[in-house]
Amino acid sequence: MNATDRTPADLLGSALAADPGRPLVTFYDDATGERVELSVATFANWVAKTANLLQDELSAEPGDRAALLLPAHWQTAVWLLACSSVGVLADVGGDPAAADLVVSGPDALEAARACSGSRIALALRPLGGRFPQPPEGFADYAVEVPGQGDRFVPYAPAGPEEPALIAAGREFSGAEVVERARAEAQTLGLTGPGSRILSGLPYDTWEGLAAGLYAPLATGGSVVLCRNLDQLGADALAKRIESERVTAVAH
Repeated sequence: MNATDRTPADLLGSALAADPGRPLVTFYDDATGERVELSVATFANWVAKTANLLQDELSAEPGDRAALLLPAHWQTAVWLLACSSVGVLADVGGDPAAADLVVSGPDALEAARACSGSRIALALRPLGGRFPQPPEGFADYAVEVPGQGDRFVPYAPAGPEEPALIAAGREFSGAEVVERARAEAQTLGLTGPGSRILSGLPYDTWEGLAAGLYAPLATGGSVVLCRNLDQLGADALAKRIESERVTAVAH
């Protein structure tokens, strides 16, 4: 990866330039049987569309705060990188009442109503499906995002020292996210391009975010992100590790 990358959005740009066709995020939900694999190019396309939604439709600006009330999921990873692209502070599990906008999964909609700004709801259904009936007071992400542009250019690029992420109450700048992800990658077993980590950790801590997104992105690796991994037996987990060519595990 490019040593000059200073923000998570920079890391994604370098990954796209280096090898757009390689897998980046492979997502499993062991409660539903869902499996989705996103190449760097496909993931980056989702990020661009979501960033355009943030910037153009929701009028989000650098320094705005987005409360992300979402589980470990491939669409959550997309939102984290979209926020970085726009310069929006991604507050994972943060207080919606203190946020400029809220992005909520189906299980947190009531809490999300405390946000007086824009409210986006994610159904988290297989293949990015929409809600059968959109929640009142929310825009359905799956309805809004497909029509957005495939390329994103920020009106005001966010600097690496600007606040980028809040995880478990701790704030990180974009540069801190990149530096810490790189520093911890080897501890996680991510030794460089081709490394592939399976993570069953939730996204509500730095450790879960590092293993489940930032460290693989920072090292040219990839992640097998597993939701509801506790519903998978030991034999099935061993088979997944083998079939997905996993080189490191965090759960």
